[in-house]
Amino acid sequence: MIILSILASLAAIGLLCWLLFTLAVFALPAFVGLTVGVWAYGTGAGTLGAILVGIVAAAATFAVGQLLITFARPMWLKLIVAIIFVAPAAVAGFHATHGIVKHLMPSDAWQIAFSIIGAVAVGITAFIRVAGMAAPSGPAGRDLARA
Repeated sequence: MIILSILASLAAIGLLCWLLFTLAVFALPAFVGLTVGVWAYGTGAGTLGAILVGIVAAAATFAVGQLLITFARPMWLKLIVAIIFVAPAAVAGFHATHGIVKHLMPSDAWQIAFSIIGAVAVGITAFIRVAGMAAPSGPAGRDLARA
């Protein structure tokens, strides 16, 4: 029974890590949607109105980011948009890793070290996914658009 619980715990940690890596790109839209939804609720929009306003704000944030990455010409602008999307994902990766690691090791220094490694891993994954949202530009992208 103990072995089964250990395997179930490892499977749960693996599932949560997979979920974190998969949803890392949506950290900024989720944060914006939650913040705007709480603001709308505080101004008297009601529960349903706050949820709708939050969903619209999150979708708009994601759409604007994707459009900027896809259609912006200067590479520095694409990089700034990517960093804006990656920073909240890295912070979420730090805290998620820290939440797991604090139960596994007593040393604060090692907890922080592994949390930083987790933040870097989630940040790199989010950056690769955000960079993958951009359509290919150049001759290969134009040939693909004609096909």
